[in-house]
Amino acid sequence: MPRTLYHLPLSPFCRKVRIILGEKHIPFDPVIEKTWIEREGFLALNHGGTVPVFVDEDDSVIAESGAIAEYLEETYPQRPVLPGSAAERAEMRRIALWFDLKFDAEVTTLVLFEKIDRRLMKLGEPDMATIRAGLENLNYHMDYLSWLSEERNWLAGDHFSLADITAAAHISAIDYLGDVPWVHFPHVKDWYVRVKSRPSFRTILGDFVPGMPPPRTYADLDF
Repeated sequence: MPRTLYHLPLSPFCRKVRIILGEKHIPFDPVIEKTWIEREGFLALNHGGTVPVFVDEDDSVIAESGAIAEYLEETYPQRPVLPGSAAERAEMRRIALWFDLKFDAEVTTLVLFEKIDRRLMKLGEPDMATIRAGLENLNYHMDYLSWLSEERNWLAGDHFSLADITAAAHISAIDYLGDVPWVHFPHVKDWYVRVKSRPSFRTILGDFVPGMPPPRTYADLDF
């Protein structure tokens, strides 16, 4: 069977896997899975009911973005997303975890859930206080990204890697909402332009949530 990725378009964890697949030139069929419906066939693949879930050609089923990233790196070693020495790879993983754990809890979950997920799941109006808290936290993380992008060629060092992919996946989801204060963070903007210009990012920039279009600059490479 063809490789399949069950995903949600604005999920940064799904976006991370989509970008990795693009970097490695691995073809796959994307399937949007509305996890809140709790479809029986999907729950048979992942009892946790979360996306992303990747199904390989041999019917191997891998759930959770970190596990999928490691699986793809080991199974498809071409164009590695974890290059360099063991110490360099450890730094790449550290930064990826910063965004998947800390940034997600302090920014992505607060902003994306309130603005997008509540609407899709028909859970009522967004909590504006929660959104404001998430956007305040965003500035702190942008300061950290500024330091990384000023001090290094890429976020974890000399190589484009899982660190850049994970950070860009989270930033891109917030950028879809028009909430990234780019004017105050020129070094982060320069880094993001370079990531955004990679071929693996093209499908990310083509995502569209019905009734909630992104700002005009979202897909612009020169914004």
